[in-house]
Amino acid sequence: MNLTIRTILFNLSGILLLAGAILYLTKLALAPYLFAVGAAGLTVFYLTYPVGNLDFRHKRLHRMNVLAGGLMVAASALMFRGRNEWILCLTISAILQVYTSFVWKQKTGG
Repeated sequence: MNLTIRTILFNLSGILLLAGAILYLTKLALAPYLFAVGAAGLTVFYLTYPVGNLDFRHKRLHRMNVLAGGLMVAASALMFRGRNEWILCLTISAILQVYTSFVWKQKTGG
């Protein structure tokens, strides 16, 4: 997948995730759909990341991001069912993503 397309996918998915989470609190019926599309987009972004030339640590961090994407998809499923556990899945996913972001940045130096 092209780098420009991946960047647009990542940014658009993040906006949709945020909009879906905020609008869910207002009980808007469209919110779970926005969240689900954003979660799916972010998961596709993580799954299509090329891992062939990564070292062991970066592959581990990549697997953590894929797990975070899966948790976001699970959170969207819980949203559709009207359960409040979606907040827990989203929180764990966010913690994993913040951790991998900082560790990845330290390892690559930029």
